Parts: sequence; structure tokens; C-alpha cells
Amino acid sequence: MPTWFDEVPGCRVIAEVAQNHDGSLGTAHAYIDAVARTGASAVKFQTHIAEAESTRGEPWRIRFSTQDETRFDYWKRIEFTAAQWRELAAHAAERNLSFLSSAFSMQAVDLLADLVPAWKVGAGEITNLPMIAAMARTGKPVLLSSGLAGWDLLDRAVETVDVQGAPVAVFQCTTAYPCPAERLGLNVLRLLRERYGCPVGLSDHSGTIYAGLAAAALGADLLEVHVTLSRECFGPDIAASVTTSELADLVRGTQFIGRALASPVDKDAMASDLSELRRIFGKSIVAGREMPAGHLLTASDLAFKKPGTGLPPEKLNALVTRRLRRGIAADEMLSEDDLEECAAQSRGSAG
Repeated sequence: MPTWFDEVPGCRVIAEVAQNHDGSLGTAHAYIDAVARTGASAVKFQTHIAEAESTRGEPWRIRFSTQDETRFDYWKRIEFTAAQWRELAAHAAERNLSFLSSAFSMQAVDLLADLVPAWKVGAGEITNLPMIAAMARTGKPVLLSSGLAGWDLLDRAVETVDVQGAPVAVFQCTTAYPCPAERLGLNVLRLLRERYGCPVGLSDHSGTIYAGLAAAALGADLLEVHVTLSRECFGPDIAASVTTSELADLVRGTQFIGRALASPVDKDAMASDLSELRRIFGKSIVAGREMPAGHLLTASDLAFKKPGTGLPPEKLNALVTRRLRRGIAADEMLSEDDLEECAAQSRGSAG
């Protein structure tokens, strides 16, 4: 039975807005329009409900906001209402984007249940098995981020989804903002596919398009990348985000790579198709200078020049020490008719 995974061929690009809207509903809508213009498949937010997910003692990862006294205050300030989330989801649908949002509480799961076609589980929620099970019970695909999980934790999360019979996908992710190339873990994509036999992806925080293109070339099914309207915007994830113009380049690149991976080439068949070009660009054996009839050829008498419509360079050794039947001009192509039979051939015919 087809799932959300199957709706887009090749590598599906998810543009992660996260909190880059900084609590502005208008800015969140602007992100939807900007992402739609890039050709990405989905736009993703994060649904934070401060009272449901955080205590007032939650520490800052980075103290970036001077207007918020605590991390709790920050979550509270950037919240949207249920009606506003519905408005954002409807806008995404109008722009032919899948609408996704990471849930960070059971209340957020309830709020999003009718709005998202698939669930994204953030790296910090990988041990929240009751919430993952609630997501999986809806039957919708569950996308797990492995950013803070070793194999043990990831196995349990995947099993939690499997038990409910929901489709699962797993993202390789390194929780570093921005993530350096040396910590991307592109090798893990293959290990995830072998271990779980499910769609795999990269959740990228590098702030470049390079990691996503590499993941697509390695056959990733999904790519999640943080996006910003400008590198001059405010927020903790800007340094780990690509701009919308870079996102458009990334989407085009993944589509190009997808078409290439889906189109294996038969080298012999391609060579046959390009035989005319080989004659144009190839080389032939030609006279390096003017030579009279009866001249005994040496390698220094000959040259290789375009086009490739005459004897190919690989025949050089077969021409050396043979005599010319006729005089030949400089740059003139040689043919077998221009040459006397070699000594070995003559002796063979006489015997």
C-alpha cells in the first residue's frame, strides 16, 4: 500500500523552518511561500507547547535571546495556537507542500494529528517511547532522528513503531549546529538501511548544500535541511541553515542525482550510440611527412590526427616495417590498400 514515502520519487527534500520564524506567524507564512518556490517536497516546523514539554528550570543550549529570561519563556513566546497551526497547514497545502511539524509533547501530538501526513521525532525525543507509540498508532509514517541515539536507543524506537505496524524511516543526524563535515556520518546511511530495511535519510545541520548532495548520491530517500530567509535573520539555527536560494540549488541537485541513479548506463550500448562522435573526435594514423612509393615505414614516419575515420592508432605496430605501394602526402590517412603485405604474410601465401 503506498505511503507518504512513495509520493515523490528520488530523494525527498524537507525544508526545516524550526524556530527560524521566531514566533512571528507572518514570518512563518513567508517561509511557506519561499520554500514552495524552491521545489522542496515538504516544509517542517516544530510544535512547542511550553507548559506541556518544559519546566522553568530547563537550561539554555545557547543563551541567544536576551528578551527571554528562561528557555521556558522562549518556548512560550514562540508558541502558535491550534488555529494558527491549522492556518499554516492549509497554506502549505495550497502551495502543494507536505506540512510537517515535530511534536515535543503528547499535547502537540493531539494538536497535529489531523494536520500532518507523517510524524517527525526530534533527536531529543528518541527515548520518549510512549509518545512515539502514540504517533505510530495513527498508522502514519514515523520519521526518527538518530542525532542523540546509539544503536541501542534507536533499536528500541524502531521496534516501538514496528509493533504498531506503522511505516518507519530513520535519519542519520549529528546534533551539532553547524555540523562539520567530519561528523556528518554519511557512512551510517548504508548501515541504517541494512539494519532496519526502511527508507533512510540525512537530517543535515551543516549549513551547506554539500552534505545533502552527497547523501542523495549515496541513495538517501529523505533529506531534511534547515532553511532561513537570510543569514542575517535572528535565531539559534541560522548558522546551521541554508538560504532559500541555496535550497533551490539543493533541490535541483538532488533531482538531477535522482534521475542519474534511476538510469543505469550500459557502456557498450552507449559506445555504440556514440560511434559517430568517436569517428569525429578519435584519431587516425596519417603520414607525418610526404613519402614515396616503396618507402619502408618507421614509427617516426607516422602521426595520429583527427578525425578517427581511418586506421586507429592501435594499428601502429602492424604498419611499421611495411612498404608503401604508392606515394603519399603529408597528413594523408593510410589504409591497407596503400601498403604491401608484410613479410610474414608473403611467406605464408608462398608456402
